[in-house]
Amino acid sequence: MIIDKKTLDNLTAEAALSPRLRMNLDMRTTADDRSQRMLNAIEPGTELPIHRHKSTSETCIVLRGKAEELYYDDNGVITARIMMQPGTDCCGVNIKAGCWHKIISLEPGTVIFEAKDGPYEPLSTDDILTLNDL
Repeated sequence: MIIDKKTLDNLTAEAALSPRLRMNLDMRTTADDRSQRMLNAIEPGTELPIHRHKSTSETCIVLRGKAEELYYDDNGVITARIMMQPGTDCCGVNIKAGCWHKIISLEPGTVIFEAKDGPYEPLSTDDILTLNDL
């Protein structure tokens, strides 16, 4: 797979048309691949929950556009904000396992590369922090 402008443009177009305003492209080579590697096009306004991954760290690199990674404590208080944009001082983060976080797209056409250990596992309710419940 070549990650080029056409790939990013196509993924961005799909995200813009999606009701969720995001679209991912699985980069695993087979269904048996035990890693998670994907491109994720995220448009401004997409709703992503505050969440954590208990058993894996997560790497997130902004390939195009601009995004902000927010870190939270167990009470839903923001503890850090990291602005990410290619060509600037910061284009990505590595999030420790168990850390509450969420990403916000700040520009149309934003595409990130994400990687995690192990096979895909849907988030459980214990791994989503709902501020209304605190």
